[in-house]
Amino acid sequence: MTSWRSGRVEVSGGYLGFNRTGGPGPVLVLSHGLTDNGLCWFRLAAALASDFDIVMLDARGHGASSRISVDAPHDPGADIGEAIEGLGLRNPIVMGHSVGARATADYAGAHPCRISKVILEDPPLLAPAEPSATEARRGRFRGQVAEFQAMSEAEIIAMGKAASPLWHDDDFPDWATAKKQVDPEAFPAYGAPWQDSITRIAAPTLLLHGEADHGSLVTARRAEEAKSINPRITSVQIAAAGHNVRRENFPDYLAAVRAFL
Repeated sequence: MTSWRSGRVEVSGGYLGFNRTGGPGPVLVLSHGLTDNGLCWFRLAAALASDFDIVMLDARGHGASSRISVDAPHDPGADIGEAIEGLGLRNPIVMGHSVGARATADYAGAHPCRISKVILEDPPLLAPAEPSATEARRGRFRGQVAEFQAMSEAEIIAMGKAASPLWHDDDFPDWATAKKQVDPEAFPAYGAPWQDSITRIAAPTLLLHGEADHGSLVTARRAEEAKSINPRITSVQIAAAGHNVRRENFPDYLAAVRAFL
């Protein structure tokens, strides 16, 4: 959009790139999933831009943000918080997808008085993995990134359309660009149980997930567990969607988001 602006904000040991719509309403901070970038929120941001001032962050190691330092571990949740402070945002709504949702939950749990609402799109509410399993996954991720680097964006789009026929055409360009930008060291590792952050969130929270048969990481049982440990959480299951909930059933997803906001 011609009125949107881009920039960068300093965080500990680096910086995060961002795009901002500058709308008239409350601030909505969006944090993307692994191998995406902030502009992968384009369809949602375009739909909500007239009602919100939307900030789409590039996570560290993604998009226009600084690369990952293997010698200086970082905290993605802390990065979100430092970006919010650096941009001078007060009590924003925070929202994330996948690992961005996990980072959003970590930030919201650590700073319960600094946000107004929380939306989590299919976060990885998974038990901490053994170090050997995490390292194996990290190795596979590095291989995946190397494959992306060897492909053109047109080839990545063709691959994506073949694998995800339910996505809208507008979802693919920024998704493909992001695949060429991601740092091979960006695979996350979680040391603390997800319940620790979820329990501490004090703001109204919407947990959005798809169906396990379609690839949703959050099952109906896991959603019930999250609600049982934090009564501020409501959950909505989006039919015919998997992990990429908004991309696979955008109309129902958008309706749920609007109703919550």
